[in-house]
Amino acid sequence: MRRILVVDDDAGLRSTVTSALTEGMYLVDQASDGDEAVTRVRAGEYDMVLMDVNMPKMSGIEALKEIKAHDPSIMVIILTAFSNIRDAVEATRLGAYNYLEKPVRSDNLVYMIDQAFRSQNMVKKLSYSAPVFNLPSGNEFVGQSNEMKKIFSVIDRLARVETAVMIRGESGTGKELVAQSLHYNGPRKDNRFVAVNCSAIPETLMESEFFGHEKGAFTGADTRKIGKFQYAEGGTLFLDEIGEIPPSMQVKLLRVLQEKKFTPVGSNREIEMNVRIVAATNRDLEAMIESGDFREDLFYRLNVLPIQLPPLRDRKNDIESLARYFIDKFNQRYSKEVRGLTPEALAALRAHRWPGNIRELENVLEHAFVLESDEWIKIESLPEKIQRATPPEAVAEIGLEEGAVPMEGEAMSFRMSIQKFDFQASKEEFEKQFLINALRAFRGKINQTALHANIPKKTLLRKLEKYGITAKDYN
Repeated sequence: MRRILVVDDDAGLRSTVTSALTEGMYLVDQASDGDEAVTRVRAGEYDMVLMDVNMPKMSGIEALKEIKAHDPSIMVIILTAFSNIRDAVEATRLGAYNYLEKPVRSDNLVYMIDQAFRSQNMVKKLSYSAPVFNLPSGNEFVGQSNEMKKIFSVIDRLARVETAVMIRGESGTGKELVAQSLHYNGPRKDNRFVAVNCSAIPETLMESEFFGHEKGAFTGADTRKIGKFQYAEGGTLFLDEIGEIPPSMQVKLLRVLQEKKFTPVGSNREIEMNVRIVAATNRDLEAMIESGDFREDLFYRLNVLPIQLPPLRDRKNDIESLARYFIDKFNQRYSKEVRGLTPEALAALRAHRWPGNIRELENVLEHAFVLESDEWIKIESLPEKIQRATPPEAVAEIGLEEGAVPMEGEAMSFRMSIQKFDFQASKEEFEKQFLINALRAFRGKINQTALHANIPKKTLLRKLEKYGITAKDYN
C-alpha cells in the first residue's frame, strides 16, 4: 500500500486531507512543518509528500530540495494558496510533480494523486518493458544494464522540455512506452497522449486522419471530423512508424511542424497547433534519405533529440528482472503463484538471440505459464526453439550450480563447500547471502525488504547488525 506524508502547519487541513486519503486506501502520516517533514522522510519510506509552501522553520521549497536530494523517487505535490502560485510553479521546476490550490477538494486531490501514481507506474512498466532505461526522476527501477541507466537519464531530461523527439529501435523494444513516459512525466501530462500508427493508415486517408476534414470534403465524408493533431491539442502526438509516411504527406507534415498551423481537408480555415511531437521508427531513415524516400528537412525537424533503444540481445543482464516482471503480471492474470525460473530456464532465456525483443520474451513466458504446473518455470515449459538453442554450458554462466533453485528476483550466489559440512556455518552464510540479495532486490529499503522477504522488521535490523550489512550499500 502506498504511504503518503501530509505536511502543513494547519492541523485542520492535515486532518481533512488525511481522512480523504485514508478512504482512498493510502497509508498517511502527518508533519507540521518542513523541518519535521525532512526528518520523517529520512527516517521512513514514503511514496509521496503533500506539502504546503509557507510553513514555519523550513519552507516547502526548502523541504522539497532536501527531500529530492535524499530520495529523488519520492513524488511531491505542493498545496498552495492562490497568492503563492508563483512559488508552486517554482516548486514544479525543482522537481515537484504538480501543485494544487487551496481550499483543497477531496475529489480533486485523490484524482491528482491517483494520476501521479499511474504516471509513476507507467514509467515503472517502461523500466521493465523497454530496453534501456533507469529513470532517476521518481520510480522503482529494475534494469541494471549500463544502457538502461543512460537512456532513463536521457528520458528524465527530455520529459521536461518541449522539443521534438525521435525514438529509434527494433520492433518490440518499447518505443511507445518511452513516448508515454515522456508525456506522463512532463508538463503536458494533464492533457491527451494520442498515438498514431502511420503504417496502418491508407495513403488516401492519411491527410484526413492527421488534420481532419469538413463535411462533404470528399466522397464518404458525411460528417465533419477532427484530426489527430487537433484531438491532441495541448498534449503529445506520437507518430509511430514515421518512416512509412509517403513523400506527398511528408511535405504537408513538414509545413505543419514549421508553421504550427494546419488546414482540415475541404476547409479554408487554418487551425493553430499546440502539440508536442514524438516520432518513432525501426527503419534506417538515413538510407531512405539517400534513396529519396524520406525528406531530409523533415528528418532534421523530427530528429532534434534522438533516443536509440538497443535490442534485448545487447542487454541480457536485464533478462532476469524483465522475466520477474512478466511472472508477476501473469501470476495475476492466471491466478497462479509461480515463484520464478529454474537455473536451466533462466540460462535458456539468456542464450536466446531475441529477434522479437521484449515482446517476444513476454510471449515466451506466457507460453510457459500455460504449460507449467509447478511453482518454478522449468526449461521444458519453454518453446522448443529456445530449448534447442541452449548450450549445455549455459547454466554455469548465471552463477548457479546445476539443479539449484534461485530465489525469487535474484540468482542465489550461496555455495556450500562439499569439504565442510558445518550446519551452523552454512546456515549463517545462507542467511547472510539471503539478506544481501533481498536488499539488492529492493534497493536497500528496509521496509520493502522486510515486507516482500517476509521478515519482521526488527528481526531484519538485528540480522543486518549481526552480519555487519549496511542497507544503504545496496541503494
